[in-house]
Amino acid sequence: GKDKIQMRIELGLLQMEAEGRPDGKRPYSKESLLDYHLSRLEQYKTSHGTTRGFELNKSDCEKLYEEAVQYYHRYLSLFSLKDYPGVIRDTDRNLRAHNLVLRYAADERHKTAFSHYIPYIIMMNTKAKALISLEKKDYEKALKQTKLGMERIDDFFQSLDQSELSKESEEIESLRELAQKIRKKKPLTYLEELNIELEEAVRRENFEDAARLRDEIKELQGKN
Repeated sequence: GKDKIQMRIELGLLQMEAEGRPDGKRPYSKESLLDYHLSRLEQYKTSHGTTRGFELNKSDCEKLYEEAVQYYHRYLSLFSLKDYPGVIRDTDRNLRAHNLVLRYAADERHKTAFSHYIPYIIMMNTKAKALISLEKKDYEKALKQTKLGMERIDDFFQSLDQSELSKESEEIESLRELAQKIRKKKPLTYLEELNIELEEAVRRENFEDAARLRDEIKELQGKN
């Protein structure tokens, strides 16, 4: 049989498909409601020559939200199972769903409701990418990814004219903490080791070693 994922929740056990829509349903013969609405959007664009006028009504938005919650439960489970590619897949999907609602919801209240979740989804997407890089011991890439994730969340707040939210964002803080952990795991470069040795030589007043180390550091920096 196909793989299933189980998640313990307050009311018992949640069983989900490992791929496709978590509840295994295929609305309108599509993989998900998101796919259905994206194909509707394409058809609208083809027949009207523009996406202007395309709308998602109250029922569309509510059902897209219910579907997004299913994917949320699955990517949390996948994260705890360290299936980071699966987390990236499901968070990317939920970002597409949220962006669709932000752009086409007829009611501003649905746009506001969906916008609250975007920083969290970006954070989880970023963590999964950085942790894959960390598993490969690519520390520089992992640090770049966390930085990019923080910038994406900051850009999102700025797009809402709420840049002040960046300062108090738990998601940005969580990525900052991850970056600190990555830095601690990152092995020192030869240049960093020389600088530590230099500090130690100066502290011990071993000026001969200090001079030799300074020369070596200068030479290395000149090559870079």
